[in-house]
Amino acid sequence: MAQTTDQVRPARKGRVRRFLPLAVVAWVLLEIWLLTLVAGVVGWFAVLVLLVAGVFLGGSLIKRAGRKAFSAAVEQSRDPKPAQAQTGTSLTVLAGVLLILPGFLSDLLGLTLLFPPTRALWRALGRRTAGRVLNGTAPAGAAPFADALRLQEQLRIHRPDGKVIQGEVVDHPQPGADGPDTAYRPPLTH
Repeated sequence: MAQTTDQVRPARKGRVRRFLPLAVVAWVLLEIWLLTLVAGVVGWFAVLVLLVAGVFLGGSLIKRAGRKAFSAAVEQSRDPKPAQAQTGTSLTVLAGVLLILPGFLSDLLGLTLLFPPTRALWRALGRRTAGRVLNGTAPAGAAPFADALRLQEQLRIHRPDGKVIQGEVVDHPQPGADGPDTAYRPPLTH
């Protein structure tokens, strides 16, 4: 009598999850190398002053973005509009966080998020990446980022006043089905 054992294979990690630790280590080593290189040219005191200035600049950017987002939320609560203007605070907060992180490479990346031409490029890249993730075929629960984007898309169905836009899902008949779908469907009521 032969026994069959079903071996459960662990879920396959994505490319990003596989190479992320290596990328973080490479980033940290590059930042340390760049710090020592700049310190050799201008001195350690100047490097320390630049790093502290980056922390204060990043903190002020995050504070300003928070105020802007809060005032936009208050304005939206006073006068709800279906098409809310974008405040652009997410890229500003990310730039602030990158400026707070020690290192010159992260500071340079943070500064590219602040200037309008490069900011538009980052925004377009983010939208394209989010669209790719959103349209991916990962099942629900497998990719947290994709799940969050799907949830955001579902929440856009709701109007600012809390009403839900009613609709009906129409499935296309499967190949080989005999004729139209004649099953009873209750009428949509408010």
